[in-house]
Amino acid sequence: MTTSITLPNPALARMRGGDVALGMVVRLGRSGDIARIAKTTGHDFIFLDVQHALYDKETLGHVAQAALGCGVTCLARVQSPTDPIMPLLLDAGFTGIVVPDVNTADDAKRAVDACKFKPVGRRSVSGAYPMFDFRALPLADTLRTLNDNTLLVCMIETVEGVKNMEAIAAVEGVDVVHLGCNDLLVDMGNPGAFGSPEIVEILQREIAVCKAHGKFSGLGGDRDPVRQARFINEGIRFVTTQTDIAFLMMEATRRTTELRRVLAEGPHK
Repeated sequence: MTTSITLPNPALARMRGGDVALGMVVRLGRSGDIARIAKTTGHDFIFLDVQHALYDKETLGHVAQAALGCGVTCLARVQSPTDPIMPLLLDAGFTGIVVPDVNTADDAKRAVDACKFKPVGRRSVSGAYPMFDFRALPLADTLRTLNDNTLLVCMIETVEGVKNMEAIAAVEGVDVVHLGCNDLLVDMGNPGAFGSPEIVEILQREIAVCKAHGKFSGLGGDRDPVRQARFINEGIRFVTTQTDIAFLMMEATRRTTELRRVLAEGPHK
């Protein structure tokens, strides 16, 4: 008999409903507070950048637990398609993994093997899982639910990856093909050229390829809201809005600039 087991994944639910999932890249936050801040500010997921920021494993686990409690999808960007930490993070409560530098279908399959259980991947089975409050549940139903609701995001960030985009999107177990525009533009020899005809063409191809293979398409690196909205309207369903550092810098700068402007106007009573 099949037991009804559910695992909410707000970002995945948003995309499955035809809407866009918005996420905050986290490089500064070191406590579960960042998950609640993301939720309050309208984000569906947080994207802890283990590739570019210093995190210890226990901190990552605590943030994932807070995210589970407040209803935000907690993703970690790992170091590479062969990073051995992927299944450990999923066992600790993360509900998705972002894999950088996916250049080939073989890279994507390695990530699937680490993040999904058989028959899709080769992830090792743990004991009771924190996302189910450590309850003892029928294993077959548990593994099926985890496979269906664990979000695997494969980042294309190189010319080679673009060349192999269709083969990457065709790999079973990949949920999102996510274009990392910053690194891709550097690899193309045109750093910072967001909105250029070349990158627009690649994004449009990504949208088409993902639709053909039943995957979600993602946009990262380009923070211009007008361009983001354009590509969302064209079919992008996974978008990182900004980093926590950038949000803090923008609001702190706005506030000090406003205060100095008011002071310059003269004495106020």
